[in-house]
Amino acid sequence: MTNLKLIACGMGLPKKVVTNEDMAKTVDTSDEWIYTRTGIRARRFCDEGESNFTMALEAAKNAIAAAGITPDEIGCVVCATFTPDYLTPSLACLLQLHLGLSEDIPALDVNSACTGFIYATTVARGFLDQSDREYALVLGVEQLSRVVDMTDRATCVLFGDGGAAAIYKKSESAAFDSFLGAKGSTEITCGGISREIVPSPLWMNGKEVFRFAVGAMYRCITDLMERNQLTWEDVDHVVCHQANARIIDRCIHKLKAPEEKFYKNMDHLGNTSAASIPLAIAELEEAGRIKAGDKLLLIGFGGGLTWGGALITYGGK
Repeated sequence: MTNLKLIACGMGLPKKVVTNEDMAKTVDTSDEWIYTRTGIRARRFCDEGESNFTMALEAAKNAIAAAGITPDEIGCVVCATFTPDYLTPSLACLLQLHLGLSEDIPALDVNSACTGFIYATTVARGFLDQSDREYALVLGVEQLSRVVDMTDRATCVLFGDGGAAAIYKKSESAAFDSFLGAKGSTEITCGGISREIVPSPLWMNGKEVFRFAVGAMYRCITDLMERNQLTWEDVDHVVCHQANARIIDRCIHKLKAPEEKFYKNMDHLGNTSAASIPLAIAELEEAGRIKAGDKLLLIGFGGGLTWGGALITYGGK
């Protein structure tokens, strides 16, 4: 199967910044309480005129421009989200329309919650393997402020809105591997159409999810490194789902891994679910901290329960 290399990213973030002090005005909490438990100090929330779609469109346009390609070169669009504006049409189909992408390419959404971007990347690889086009557009986008109970201090302080897009290109030589898994569970729930079955707001069993996340991260990282015969010297960046700084720190300790290789940005964006991994990559790219040939481990875990890891190569433009 054809491998992929990542060549460019783009972000789409709401303008409204909500600090921990802002949260403390509406719920019984404080900056110290939130930060010491999560590593989060602020997040973004959509305001009037902003939505899942507007963030996705901005991110996609920025990624396409950064890659220096035209929309007609894109062979598929896969969006990871569990907070779309519509059940149908999908976010991917809306992007296909508004970006002017070809009508003879697949476009679909993937719902794997916080692992979604890794699932979507793997799906895109399969599509490109059967396409005569060279590029895939893959997004992670979430508007979590629309599904969080703003009176529940255990969850509302964790989440933020945001979106990011990646452009992948076919490659015969780039290192690429993925490891995906799932275990059906209701430790994280968010109601949909059948709200009589599951209450609408996002809910999770925090202690159980924490234990699951540390184990899933450890398993994904060790599996990918063993399968690809990698040492820590071979890995340039580890980009984990940005749920909680304590989860990442616990896994670093368990792995005896170099802390400087693990990127964190939840301090200013919070947990953006499927958007968190591509947003982190986009920030690394924007800061000039990532260069052509770098090997990245992408590690996700979240609702479903789902988990996944991917070894990808950054190819540059």
